[in-house]
Amino acid sequence: MVDLLPCVEVGPEAGADGSIVWLHGLGASGHDFEDIVPMLRLPRVRFVFPHAPRRGVTINGGLVMPAWYDIRILSDAAGSERADQVRESGEMVEALLARERERGVPSRKTVLAGFSQGGAMALYTGVRHAHPLAGIMVLSGYEVLPSERPSDSANAATRMLFAHGTYDPVVPAQRGRAALGAYEPGREAVWHEYPMGHEVCAEEVGDIREWLHARLAPGAPAG
Repeated sequence: MVDLLPCVEVGPEAGADGSIVWLHGLGASGHDFEDIVPMLRLPRVRFVFPHAPRRGVTINGGLVMPAWYDIRILSDAAGSERADQVRESGEMVEALLARERERGVPSRKTVLAGFSQGGAMALYTGVRHAHPLAGIMVLSGYEVLPSERPSDSANAATRMLFAHGTYDPVVPAQRGRAALGAYEPGREAVWHEYPMGHEVCAEEVGDIREWLHARLAPGAPAG
């Protein structure tokens, strides 16, 4: 049994038409994207923003902070992330997705989203999830544990949105494009890029809103 992560929740407590589980980046918290909710205009959707566990992060001198996993070096080389912690956090996210089903929102009306390290976790967990999701959203993110990439899953055709800053100094856009390329075949996958760094801009929020409305707004097809 995995303990549920503490979360910030915005939206209807009961009777939600859809859910978005949104994972923050390294060193942030579940409050990080709380202010974006009114801009997305989805009043019947429950937003779930979990707080990552606190752990030491090697690239930050071992400082303890909210982190989905330790990052040993700033590199896309194999082994830069703690694989055991990636899997552990994946189980924690799975528990949140299971809770949404228990609360009456089917997986086909649930989007798994994340920014940066949270985007990597959304991609990792979403493509391995046993139930088809409404979508997977990766903002300024990348792929972790590519050697364990599933060959098939219930989300082999799930729609994806990738968005990235072309001047991102933390997660270069090429890492986001590489993740998209690994999962694009056989599915509807959208790539947006913006002249910005490791952040979210107003134009991006508009693109996110449009994509989420197509997945979750009343009348949108499930899955």
